[in-house]
Amino acid sequence: MSNNSSVLVLVLLSLCSISFLESLNGGFSAEIIHRDSSKSPFYRPAETQFQRVANAVRRSINRAKHFNRSSVHPNTPKAAITKNDGEYLVRYSVGTPPFQVYGIADTGSDIIWLQCQPCETCYNQTTPIFDPSKSYTYKTLPYSSTACQSVQDTSQYGNSCEYTIYYGDGSHSLGDLSVETLTLGSTNGSSIQFPRTVIGCGRNNTVSFGGKSSGVVGLGRGPVSLISQLGSSIGGKFSYCLAPRSNVSSKLNFGNAAVVSGKGTVSTPILSLDPKVFYFLTLKSFSVGNKRIEFRSSSSTPGGEGKIIIDSGTTLTLLPDDIYSKLESAVANAIELERVQDPFKQLSLCYNSSFEDLEAPAIMAHFSGADIKLKAINTFVEVEEGIVCLAFMSSQIGPIFGNIAQLNFLVGYDLEKKKVSFKPTDCTKR
Repeated sequence: MSNNSSVLVLVLLSLCSISFLESLNGGFSAEIIHRDSSKSPFYRPAETQFQRVANAVRRSINRAKHFNRSSVHPNTPKAAITKNDGEYLVRYSVGTPPFQVYGIADTGSDIIWLQCQPCETCYNQTTPIFDPSKSYTYKTLPYSSTACQSVQDTSQYGNSCEYTIYYGDGSHSLGDLSVETLTLGSTNGSSIQFPRTVIGCGRNNTVSFGGKSSGVVGLGRGPVSLISQLGSSIGGKFSYCLAPRSNVSSKLNFGNAAVVSGKGTVSTPILSLDPKVFYFLTLKSFSVGNKRIEFRSSSSTPGGEGKIIIDSGTTLTLLPDDIYSKLESAVANAIELERVQDPFKQLSLCYNSSFEDLEAPAIMAHFSGADIKLKAINTFVEVEEGIVCLAFMSSQIGPIFGNIAQLNFLVGYDLEKKKVSFKPTDCTKR
């Protein structure tokens, strides 16, 4: 293809993208897939529902380590997760012609990266690996570029910009910082293209255990996250509605489609704290019936007193030891059932009951300006037939408000107004 033809194609792609955005008024929705869904490349049909729950709990424990800043290499970005630890995947295409990949949709990460050919070292990926030499819209960024200078821990390789991300378990991704066309499918059947999106094309990637996704779609607050790059075209707004069943698709909404409003909506401010990639909220207390547990984070936790990270990729809600202990005690006092041990020896408060028969007390999470009523679906999980456990965990890392606590809420992020909103919603019907 001649240079003139290539330029014409790029111009047409840009015009199509702008036209589509304008027709949607800056709003569209994409499907996100639970990793245990039959649509997911992670899906293992031989696994039982309870093995999947146990694995999700284990991933929460592993993932939490990556919020511990001291566990990350001192000269690297403060990355949040390993490549295989996310719970929700977004299917998108990269390049021209479009090449389909699956990335972990992650509010705790600030870059879009994927494995690329030729690989020096790549982990096992069940879907094909992207080869940028077959795309005519792919271009590596020079080290002098603004994007390169805005990303932490980049280095010069010839004239090109090379990024490196280290994770707390020793995993890493290294490759070329580049620009490429990203295509997101929308739930109305159309697709939308975003030319010249900054991505990391990883050619040296390792994980501590098998990874199957293509990489990460960062929804955090960094300069090259998907949200930051879409910027004014979506008005700094995105939302998601996580369905309680893994075989039901959930939605990731952008722009006007992401506005959370109406009856039952409550909002709480996003705090500007380090590491800036994370979404910090102020959690004042929990209450179980008349029992109120004041939330006082230890001084060693990120953000200090009363601060908690809201995260789409951590299954459980992780709390400091003393707060967890008081919450567990209050919940235990409200339930008159036989206590049993978690057969997987991971969760602390478990009962001999089916989920349907469990009369769990409502737990209120009192955020600054927003009281959120957590139902049984947000607070308990069935780990084995006839055994249910509290979906909270004591941890020295975090604290983290996990995705079980967010099920059946429309959760909206507005970066212009610096707030997160919650609205009780049946996410299976959205």
